Amino acid sequence: MTDLTTELRRVLDGRWAAIKQELRDDPDPERFAPPREELTMDQYRARVAGQVQHIAATGHPARGFPKEAGGNGDLGGSVTAFEMLGHADLSTMVKAGVHWGLFGGAVANLGTERHHTAYLPSIIDGTLPGCFAMTETGHGSDVQSLGTTATYDPETDELVVHTPTPAARKDYIGGAARDGRMAAVFAQLVTGGETHGVHCVLVPIRDESGAPMPGVTIGDCGAKAGLAGVDNGRLTFDHVRVPRTNLLDRYGQVDEHGAYTSPIANPTRRFFTMLGTLVRGRISVAGAAGAATRTALALAVAYAGQRRQFGPPQTAEEVLLLDYRTHQRKLLPALAKSYALQLAQNDLVSFMHDVQTAGDAVDEHDQRQLEARAAGLKAVSTAHATATIQVCREACGGAGYLAVNRLPSLKADTDVFTTFEGDNTVLLQLVAKGLLTDYRDAFGDLDTLGMVRFGARQFAGVVLERTAARGLVQRLVAAAPGRDSEKGPTDRGWQLALVEDRERHLLETLALRLRKASKPGADLFAVFNDCQDHVVEAARAHVDRLVLESFVAAIDRCGDTAAASMLGSVCDLYALSTVEADKGWYLEHGRITPARSKQVTAAVNDLCAQLRPHAQTLVDAFGIPPTWLATELTQPA
Repeated sequence: MTDLTTELRRVLDGRWAAIKQELRDDPDPERFAPPREELTMDQYRARVAGQVQHIAATGHPARGFPKEAGGNGDLGGSVTAFEMLGHADLSTMVKAGVHWGLFGGAVANLGTERHHTAYLPSIIDGTLPGCFAMTETGHGSDVQSLGTTATYDPETDELVVHTPTPAARKDYIGGAARDGRMAAVFAQLVTGGETHGVHCVLVPIRDESGAPMPGVTIGDCGAKAGLAGVDNGRLTFDHVRVPRTNLLDRYGQVDEHGAYTSPIANPTRRFFTMLGTLVRGRISVAGAAGAATRTALALAVAYAGQRRQFGPPQTAEEVLLLDYRTHQRKLLPALAKSYALQLAQNDLVSFMHDVQTAGDAVDEHDQRQLEARAAGLKAVSTAHATATIQVCREACGGAGYLAVNRLPSLKADTDVFTTFEGDNTVLLQLVAKGLLTDYRDAFGDLDTLGMVRFGARQFAGVVLERTAARGLVQRLVAAAPGRDSEKGPTDRGWQLALVEDRERHLLETLALRLRKASKPGADLFAVFNDCQDHVVEAARAHVDRLVLESFVAAIDRCGDTAAASMLGSVCDLYALSTVEADKGWYLEHGRITPARSKQVTAAVNDLCAQLRPHAQTLVDAFGIPPTWLATELTQPA
């Protein structure tokens, strides 16, 4: 490994570099590697269950839980460790994430001391396999409208969990079909005939022998497009009774008389506060998507650096794939974006750790910022994974279609990432709503009416909150040249100012469009529905700006001159390929001239040529364990 590779890896690894290196140095890396042979669904599920127990034995899961709950409080370290699993077997990563991140996270974050004492030790050591039963056949993203009920019975001091309609069946539940013994069930809490909104209840679904508990019907979702090692199942409850104390009652309590109390009076605010504590799942999905994408790029770049095809007629030797401009265009801008997203992910994980370990001192504004950034980065990272892994498959031709070379499984396993832990389109709408909504005035008012009312108010400009290297970015933007300046498109201030201006314009014009709802007789839903494409673009522009700022901040922190220079070129490629993708918008709105648009495209081509000799170094810097990349694609021709 060269000094340059080492320094690039140091920047990419970020705050929890030691944990990543610990996993790379594992004396038995094969235990978490993807399977080397074709397995039946049952064999794969059994294999993944065994890998989860191996993970439990490492002690890493304890990082994800607070010290007072039996863990060691290293939340960022926990997310980082699971991100590394995304380079290996994604079925194992998802299965582990469901158990410790979702099920365990629900108990830790929504429960109180008695739940922590009773359940977390056996959750942490893997002896109580659990699942997270939120999604229903009829409701996925619209969690507030879930149909499952948990009704308090004062005569027995129990909660009665029930599936009232086929649409209320819990569906796609990871861990339910084979291994789960307890489920964190999200249901409408009912006491004394009054509904208090969605709460979480712990419901045993299997006994010690593995048989379904009375009143619990368990179904198997069967074969899926990917993630064959995850036992997704369906749960139906027929008046299943559990003790009242099984209610995870940090945000809503029911006493023995059936009286309901909550520290948060507003039910909408209470609901979003509960969901906000579970944001780690969304962040982990973004991290795993990034890891899978980097694996695909490492395979495709290695293959393109040794596979030859065609060549000049006057020579006998064929040309390496990566020497073709079209091939560079396929892989190198995607590689640059993967660098950018990794650095943004590092900042997000660090921010999450600081917010979620602040205890009672957590700032409400910071929590909302965390949720918005997690939603945006998850949407962009998973979309990037889907697009890039497909490009990598095509870039490797027939070899990329062989299961032994991992690209088919990477493609299949990550496909669902765009819709689980939040559908990407819905998440981007939430990002935009967060940008437009003053949470201090309408904390949980995220419905259409609340957004429209905010948009109808005076919108006196948009203040863009910077996330990293605030002073540096502000100085660069302030010094940015105009659109016709002699400074070329690789001027960092120009790049930042252009991306920032796009976000600001989209937000301001979106607010103006929403003002139509203030007219008498306006159809509020129709106004918002007409703007949905605008809403999504505003959110994407916001994420583009945050990601670029994270990249700029990382370069500024880099103490090695050669690495900083290389990162600068990669950042240029990311920024300009992002601008190039939207240059129709920039031209339509007069932000760049036709001449500058051509310069951007020329600069992207030049940067591809400039980075081509360093492509292998750039993917080596990802630090993916070699045994996880050992395929025919990486073998010398």
